[in-house]
Amino acid sequence: MKKMYKTISALVLSGALVATGCSNKSNESASSEAFEIKEISFPLEEKVTLKMLTQSSPLAPNDPNEKLIYQRLEDETGVHIDWTNYTSDTFVEKRNLAIASGALPDAILNAGYSDYELLKLAKDGAIVPVEELIEQHMPNLQKVLDAAPEYKAMMTAPDGHIYSFPWIEELGSGKESIHSVDDFPWINVEWLNNLSLKMPTTTEELKEVLIAFKTQDPNGNGEADEIPLSFIINHGGEDLSFLFGSFGLGENWDHTVVTNEGEVKLTAADEGYKEAIEFFNELYDEGLIDIEAFEQDWNTYLAKGKEERYGLYFTWDKANITGMNDKYDLMPALEGSDGHENVARTNGMGFDRGRMVITSANKNLELTAKWIDELYDPLQSVQNNWGTYGDETQQNIFELDESANMLKHLPLKGAAPVELREKTSIGGPLAILDEYYGNVTTKPDDAAWRLGLMKDVMVPDMKAENIYPKVFFSIEELDKLSTIEADLFPYIERKKAEWITNGKVEEEWDGHLAELDRLGLQEWLEIKQAGYDRNQQ
Repeated sequence: MKKMYKTISALVLSGALVATGCSNKSNESASSEAFEIKEISFPLEEKVTLKMLTQSSPLAPNDPNEKLIYQRLEDETGVHIDWTNYTSDTFVEKRNLAIASGALPDAILNAGYSDYELLKLAKDGAIVPVEELIEQHMPNLQKVLDAAPEYKAMMTAPDGHIYSFPWIEELGSGKESIHSVDDFPWINVEWLNNLSLKMPTTTEELKEVLIAFKTQDPNGNGEADEIPLSFIINHGGEDLSFLFGSFGLGENWDHTVVTNEGEVKLTAADEGYKEAIEFFNELYDEGLIDIEAFEQDWNTYLAKGKEERYGLYFTWDKANITGMNDKYDLMPALEGSDGHENVARTNGMGFDRGRMVITSANKNLELTAKWIDELYDPLQSVQNNWGTYGDETQQNIFELDESANMLKHLPLKGAAPVELREKTSIGGPLAILDEYYGNVTTKPDDAAWRLGLMKDVMVPDMKAENIYPKVFFSIEELDKLSTIEADLFPYIERKKAEWITNGKVEEEWDGHLAELDRLGLQEWLEIKQAGYDRNQQ
C-alpha cells in the first residue's frame, strides 16, 4: 500500500500540472479534507466530508442528499457528501470543465466516461488506479469479482490497471439476457382481430397486413388516420432493425455481429442487408411507412403511439408508448422470401465500465474506497438501481421484508417505471447478479414480463451464439476506431434512410461496398477482430 501511495502522490502532482495546463498556479483541490484518515471503521466517530461531482435526472432533487438512499448512507457511514450535481443534458460539459479547471472533486459518480476518456485521464494523471484499493478495502466488490471474474477482466485496462468502478446489472444470461434485443416489434392485435387477420409469419404476410391496416379502417372511425408502420430511424430500440433479421445477419445499433465461427462482420456489408432495404422500399412505395419516421423525435413518436395510431412500431417496452394492455402484442421473427428467419442480438449487456472514478486530488483514498464499497453491498446495490423503501414523502419501489432481509418490488399502481426510478434511485456504481433474485430482491414485474417474452418469442429464432464482447481496447486502437467510425457509421445510417425512400440500393450497392472500404472498413474489421480474439483467449 505504501508503494501505491507513492504512486498516487506522483499522480497528484501530474494531475495538477495537467489540470492547470502546466502553469505555476497550484492545484486547487476541491477536497474538503486535506489529510489522510487512519483506521477507518463505519460509522466514523466524527463526520467527514468528501466532495463529489455527479449527474441526475431532471425529475430528481437538485441536491442528491435529499434522496433517502443518500441520507441512510450518511447515517450508516458518517461520511457526508458535498455534491456538485448537474442534470444529464449539461453534465458532460460541466464535468469536462471541472477537470480542465483543476478544481477536482474527490470522485465523480455516474461519470459516464468512455474507454478512451478513462485511458486519457489516467495517462494525464487526473484519475488514479484502484485495483489495490479494491483488493485491500472493498470486500463487497471483491466478492462480486470472485463470483463473476469476467467482470474483473472487463474492468482491467490494457496496461493491467483498473481505473474505474462499474455498474453491473444481470437480468438473464446468454441469449435470454434482457439486453439481447432492444427494438421489440409491437403489432396491433386489436386491428388484426377487427379485420379477421392472423399474426404475420413471413415478410410478405406482413406487407399484406400493413396494406390492410392502411386501406380497411381497422380502428373503425371512418377516417384514414391509421399509420401502418412507424419507427425512429437509427434510434436504438425505436429503429426497425428487428426486420433485417429476415434477410441475413440482421442489424443492431452498432452494426456489428459475430458469426458462429467467430468472425466479426459489419452488418451493412452483408448481402442480406441490401435485400432488407429493398423490402423496406417496397413498403415505402406502398405508403405503409410513417412519413415522419425519418425525422421524428421521441415526443412525436410517443404522442402518436398514445393515440393508438400504429399498426406496427418498435420500442423496448410497449408500456411506455401504447400502455400495458392487450391491444398490442410482440410479433415473432418473420421468414424472408427464401425462408430465412433470424433474430439478431445486440451487443448490449448490463455493464458500464466508467461509472465512477477517484481523482488525483483525493487525500482519503481508503475512506473513499470503503464508502464506494458500501454501494456494492447487495441490498444497497438493488436500491441504487431501482429506488428504495420506507419513503413517507413519495411512492416507493420496494418494501423491506425484515425477517428475510429482502427487498420486494411493490406494484407500480400505474406509475411509469422509468419516471419513478429516476426520482428515487441513484444509479452510480453497483452490482446486481442473477443469484440475487429470490434472495436479496424480487425481479421487477416489467423486467420479469420482458424476460418471459424474450425466452418464449425471441430466443427460438436467435441464430448467433456469440455477441461482440466489452473489449477494452488500447488508446491507440480506440484512436483508430473512433476516427473510422466518425465517418463510417454516419454514412451507413444516412444511406439506410436514403435507400428506403429512393429505392436505389441495387444500382448503388457495388459503389457502397467500395465506399465502406474507402472509409476504413478493412482496418476497422482487423482491429475489432483482434480485440475479439484477445477476449476469447
